[in-house]
Amino acid sequence: MELRALRYFVVVADELHFGRAAERLHIAQPAVSKRIAQLERELGVRLLDRSPRRVRLTAAGHRVLAAARDALAAADRVRAAAGEPAGTMRIGTAAGFTARLERGIDALREHPSARGVDVALVDLPLTARLDEVRRGEIDLALARGMRSAPGLRVLPTWTEQLFAVVSARHPAAGRATIAPADLAVGDVRIPSREHGLLLPGALRAAMREAGVEARAGRLAGTVHDMLVEVGANPRSWTVLPGDQVAEIRSTRERAIPFAPRTTITGSVVVPVDLPHTCAAAHRAAFGD
Repeated sequence: MELRALRYFVVVADELHFGRAAERLHIAQPAVSKRIAQLERELGVRLLDRSPRRVRLTAAGHRVLAAARDALAAADRVRAAAGEPAGTMRIGTAAGFTARLERGIDALREHPSARGVDVALVDLPLTARLDEVRRGEIDLALARGMRSAPGLRVLPTWTEQLFAVVSARHPAAGRATIAPADLAVGDVRIPSREHGLLLPGALRAAMREAGVEARAGRLAGTVHDMLVEVGANPRSWTVLPGDQVAEIRSTRERAIPFAPRTTITGSVVVPVDLPHTCAAAHRAAFGD
């Protein structure tokens, strides 16, 4: 039996309303309903009577509520003795978000409703990241280049400049700025959708106009693997946003801004019914 399910049940019992309980817990309502249903199946009793107009405790719910409060209080005492935070916010992420995550987590912890809450980072490919938000297994995710996702709210939150990343031996490696036309002769590499970048339409159009195409048959794996391959090939290049460029430590590549300046939008992705106050706090934390 999970303590999280007991905590959700106690909050629903306090509010007698799933929507208000979800707002207090800073999660989506379906995640609350799912956990309560799992708890009822595990215990073999109905804890709540639900109707379109009201939610109320059953006789078994009243008995379990008292025991659940005792169990949570005991667990909190154990955590306090061990110095462990009282709750956890799970954030779906991937390589290339380090600085933004550090700033965002600090900002979230300053929010009155999140003080004392721990943060757990869950590193997943993009599709899995979004699926975990839908299922309520993680609370929010960071992503780039997305406009929408079925069953989720995509909140545009920040903007990053895009850079061409080339081998240090590439003919354009010494330039201050670069245009797609300058890279028409060479092998462009784009990370697979699961690991990284969805290029904005403006850059794709400029690449097509310059005769530069990302060849779908030769997608890279992870961003790290792609950079190793780019560094090893004097004719190879790729595109990365500024936050990822800042994490490059190798001397085998050069990052050059596009001219004219080209950007990509980063978003916080949350459940579709996350309370607006919570969504606004997430956007504020991870924005520029």
